[in-house]
Amino acid sequence: MSKVYAVNEIFYSLQGEGYFTGTPAVFLRLSGCNLRCPFCDTDHSASEPMEIGAIVERLASFPARHLVITGGEPSLQVDDLLADVLHEAGFYIQIETNGTHPLPEAIDWVTCSPKKGGPVVLSRIDELKVVYDGATDPEETASELPAAMHYFLQPCSGKNIPETVSYVLSHPYWRLSLQTHKLIDIQ
Repeated sequence: MSKVYAVNEIFYSLQGEGYFTGTPAVFLRLSGCNLRCPFCDTDHSASEPMEIGAIVERLASFPARHLVITGGEPSLQVDDLLADVLHEAGFYIQIETNGTHPLPEAIDWVTCSPKKGGPVVLSRIDELKVVYDGATDPEETASELPAAMHYFLQPCSGKNIPETVSYVLSHPYWRLSLQTHKLIDIQ
């Protein structure tokens, strides 16, 4: 019997946030999280136990090979075995994590979105995505983390867009990231 993962959902859509916005991608949303953010859009009570072979079969049924592993907090489940099997199946692996747990080295792209309640332990961040609430200084957050290649500021649930735009204009190495999937009403 192969390893079983708690899967919240698998779906095909466009990446709606950050560097890869607009990229066709398969999403593997894993269940469970070590934090409870008030703005989270994931139902943590929903999960289906799936063996790795069934996961790959479902992922491979979609035409894209850009895979976004998200959650909940995917680092609670993602391991070397899963990363290796996904690479063997031809997937480019992007992960969206709060950064509070180590990741397999084989992950191709690390999007870290740090949240209150947990220290970031990652040694590599390709894309830092800070959900801007107006209370925490993104510069301070970034200074405590490994240097990223790309820096994105995202309004908190789309409610403070003007303030976020103003911050980006005042701090031009940050880029605005809107949740475009919500704006155009896709999953």
